[in-house]
Amino acid sequence: MKKITIIILSICFCFSLKAQNEKEIYEQAFQKINCMLNGTCTLNFKEAVFIVENAYYSNQLSKPNFDKKIKFQTNLVNSFIASRELLYDYPDKEEVKKCAAIFSVMTDTIPIQLENDEIGYHIPFSYDFNDIWGHQDWTNMFVTKLLDTKKGNCHSLPFLYKIIADEIGVKAYISVAPNHFYIKHQNKANGWYNTELTSGMFPMDSWLMASGYIHLDAIVNKLYMDALTEKQMITLCLIDLAKGYERKLGAEASPEFILSCCDTTLKYYPHYINALILKAETKKKMFEALMKKYNAIYPNQIFYIPEAEKLFNEMTELYSIIHELGFRKMPEEMHLNWLISLKEERNKYENKNITNFNPKSE
Repeated sequence: MKKITIIILSICFCFSLKAQNEKEIYEQAFQKINCMLNGTCTLNFKEAVFIVENAYYSNQLSKPNFDKKIKFQTNLVNSFIASRELLYDYPDKEEVKKCAAIFSVMTDTIPIQLENDEIGYHIPFSYDFNDIWGHQDWTNMFVTKLLDTKKGNCHSLPFLYKIIADEIGVKAYISVAPNHFYIKHQNKANGWYNTELTSGMFPMDSWLMASGYIHLDAIVNKLYMDALTEKQMITLCLIDLAKGYERKLGAEASPEFILSCCDTTLKYYPHYINALILKAETKKKMFEALMKKYNAIYPNQIFYIPEAEKLFNEMTELYSIIHELGFRKMPEEMHLNWLISLKEERNKYENKNITNFNPKSE
């Protein structure tokens, strides 16, 4: 019996040691991203994405391998730019040409001349309908998974697009929609336009509004459809870090770390809906833990504890703010139908002015 007890204690100690090590990895990752936000390090979206994904893999990802795969995509885009001409006659032609090349490489099959003079083909990235929110496997959200499998979602696809855009020196802005990210660009001919990687299209704003879950207040309050700043795009990675931490550590996860990620994010992006929701849900879990600790059935049964009342008030205030900003929760099934509608009703939602920007062989 004594021997069994020692074994159990040893196992518990090993789990505790591992959890502590993971927490240290995540704390270091937080500091690296926060360094970019507070101005003591250079803003680098590619680096921030790698930091987040590497932390989830316990610092076991190969940075040289990640950079090599990004460089391959970048070289392919640059080759495409050099070998094609664009039907566009405005002063910002070179910038638009770069954007068109990234879009083509990510969404079209590209012929590649191999060393033996044979022709190979670069297969486009596609949408992975399997576990698109990472419920079963959080790595389905990762750019590294996208690079390895050529399959991604509305998280990894626009993130990779942004990385490539930064590498070739062209502006690209991530924008937020309900449960969704997409790319916004601006050009001289048409002003702002949307780039949707999940379906390989340039949808009009009317498609985004057609979801039925973008309230007018959400647009006015810049909850959705706004072109994010460079710092705001970095904060997206900080919330990804917090979510990955929560998935990785489970019951061992520290709510203080998650709240720290949320508060830092909201400092630079006050209306980032995912940060507000994560903060509210974390406060809720903390309050529920107190209710369980004190065997409470109703919230007001523990209001005599200052910490509990404070948590409850903060939580309810956050949910109230979220609603007032215009957030409406979109069911997952509705989100899928919304994405599919873009392909099925292409003629209705496609920005045809932008689709005229098709690269043409010289």
